[in-house]
Amino acid sequence: MFSNLFTDMVKYIVLYFILFLQFSNSQFTNLPSFDEKKIRFGYYIGFNQYDFKINYNVNPEYSIKINRGTGINVGLIGELKIRDNIRLSFEPGLYSNNKELIFNERTQFTNYSDTIWSVKSNNIHMPILIKYSSKRVGNVRPYLKGGLSTSLNLGNVENNLETYGIENNHFRKVNFYYELSFGIDFYLRYFKFSPSVRGVFSLKNEKKNNIPENPWTGYVDKFFTRAIFVNFSFY
Repeated sequence: MFSNLFTDMVKYIVLYFILFLQFSNSQFTNLPSFDEKKIRFGYYIGFNQYDFKINYNVNPEYSIKINRGTGINVGLIGELKIRDNIRLSFEPGLYSNNKELIFNERTQFTNYSDTIWSVKSNNIHMPILIKYSSKRVGNVRPYLKGGLSTSLNLGNVENNLETYGIENNHFRKVNFYYELSFGIDFYLRYFKFSPSVRGVFSLKNEKKNNIPENPWTGYVDKFFTRAIFVNFSFY
C-alpha cells in the first residue's frame, strides 16, 4: 500500500519537473514584484488518497485489506514572509475521503457485510508549514514545505458493531501529523499557480484505548494514517 502511494507521488513530481522545464524557458517575466509582499493569501483545490499503516499484536493469518478512495480538498492559504526564500504558511481546509477496511478472517463473522467497514472522513485539516523556495528561474520557482498539522474528523464508520453490542468508537476524532511537500510556483500573467504533492503521516495511534475484545480490532495494536495530497493553489 505504501509503495502505491510512493509511486503516485513520483509520477506527480515528474509531471511538475516537465512543467518546470517548459516555463523556465519563457521569454517574458510575469509578476516581477509578486514575492515582495509581506503577507499574501490564496486558496487551493485538489484531491487526496488516505491509507492506514496497521501494527498488529500478533501476526494474523489474514491481514486487513484497505480499499483506498480518492477524495477532494478545498481550503485557504495565508503566508507570512520571514526571509526572501522562507515563508510561514497556514493552510486550513476541508478534506473529504471514503475508504474501506476489509476483514478477511470471515469465519469469525455471521454476515458478509460484517467484514466491511466503510470509513468516511470529513477532516477539518489545519497545517502550519515552513516553505523554503529556491531562486526564481524565469517564471518558475520550486519549493519545499514541511511542518505539523492537526485534524478533526467529522465523519464516521459504517459497520455492524452495534448488533454485536460493541460501540462504534474505535477511532479517535482528533489526530496529529507531520507533512512533507514538493511544489513549483508558476508565475502567470495575472496570478501565481502552484501545484504541489504532499505526504502526510500521523504521529499518534488512532485506535482508542480500552476497546473491548472483538474479532475486528482485537489483534490490532495501532492504526496510523498515511495520505497523499495533490493541491492546486492560486494566489
